[in-house]
Amino acid sequence: MAEKLALDGGERTVPEGMVHTWPPHDERDRQAIMDVFDSNVFHGNAAPHAVAMQEKWAEYCGCKYALVTNSGTSALHMAVAGAGVLPGDEVITSAFSFWASAAAILHHCAIPVFVDIDPVYYTIDPAQIEAAITPRTTAIMPVHIHGMPADLGPIMAIARKHNLKVIHDACQAHGATYEGQRMGGIEDTTGFSTNRSKNLSSGEGGIFTTSDDDAYEHARRMREFGEVVPPSGQQREYNAFGLGWNYRPHEFVNAFMLAQVGRFPENNAKRKEFARFLTAGLEEIPGVAGPPEPPWGEPVYFTYVVEFRPEEVGLECSAGEMKAACARALAAEGMGMGQWQSRPLPGQDVFLQKQGFGRGVPWVLNPDVEYEYRGEDYPLTVEFIASHSYLGGVYPPNDLELMQLYLDGFRKVMDNIERVMELARG
Repeated sequence: MAEKLALDGGERTVPEGMVHTWPPHDERDRQAIMDVFDSNVFHGNAAPHAVAMQEKWAEYCGCKYALVTNSGTSALHMAVAGAGVLPGDEVITSAFSFWASAAAILHHCAIPVFVDIDPVYYTIDPAQIEAAITPRTTAIMPVHIHGMPADLGPIMAIARKHNLKVIHDACQAHGATYEGQRMGGIEDTTGFSTNRSKNLSSGEGGIFTTSDDDAYEHARRMREFGEVVPPSGQQREYNAFGLGWNYRPHEFVNAFMLAQVGRFPENNAKRKEFARFLTAGLEEIPGVAGPPEPPWGEPVYFTYVVEFRPEEVGLECSAGEMKAACARALAAEGMGMGQWQSRPLPGQDVFLQKQGFGRGVPWVLNPDVEYEYRGEDYPLTVEFIASHSYLGGVYPPNDLELMQLYLDGFRKVMDNIERVMELARG
């Protein structure tokens, strides 16, 4: 006899208050913040915590340069600009991502061109990229979404064939690898986010990486008003060499990130352990499945992705209907399921209505081209969004005891799936 659902008055699977939030923090983080007060150095690109963090991250990624920034979006914008993308250029990217991926392209007055995803690994499908290349294409931006590394081998080959740059959106992929190489250390430029939710957290912030001297110099100037700002103690010229922004972070962010990076490898290892435990367990529960691991690299599970499979439990409904019903039942069991994307990027209003800078910019920069965006043109992205959701809490300081309870909760809901669907129908 199936265990009684919490929705029907049964005991919830995960006790209230058991799921801890991210990131884990302790006295080391508090002391790092206090060190900034003691130093009386609160900002500046040459500030000690900024410099130390950049050195550590460049060494970790295996690249020549790293620059801390005030957000992942600004780091991505710097990666677009550093790659030599110009206004009116086209950048090919994935139809499945958070909006910031495309925003970074638009911020540089360039034009996003979208490609559908691989249905298994949910990153950009290399087989569809070449058909999207035009004489205006200057770069490809693979998105290593949910910590899943894209299949970079064919992508890099296409880029070399057509003399294109590769801009990595690794905002959710700190420590993910492709054939043993870490994101951030693979040409040409990369942007990371370090906001609160990310594998490496600073509360809010980002990191730009490259091994290209010209890309670094461009990004460095761009980060601070287009100027070349010398280290403290040297005379500042106050001369902008080009258009720039104020993308620098303050030292409290840098200090927190620096304190966190010491525990980053251990925390990432725990994420992988938890995710693999869950995936192995879900293989024994019909109706749900965890994320696969690709043969070309190692993911880092920024988000734990769950697929809903109605056909495995005899349901004659869509995966989306099953997902919505199960999310309600799982929430009652103490398991938070979420989703931050409800449509493909080209199906968002900013593209449907071409609401860029106004007056049709940047699309009017190519007056001979009629750009048309429609979400339904990316059916694999549409299907993925409909059938997948994301499970919270798959990170430390949570533990394997919680992961086992998660499996118990999934089994309980799947054992009662007819009742779950009945309750959803009201």
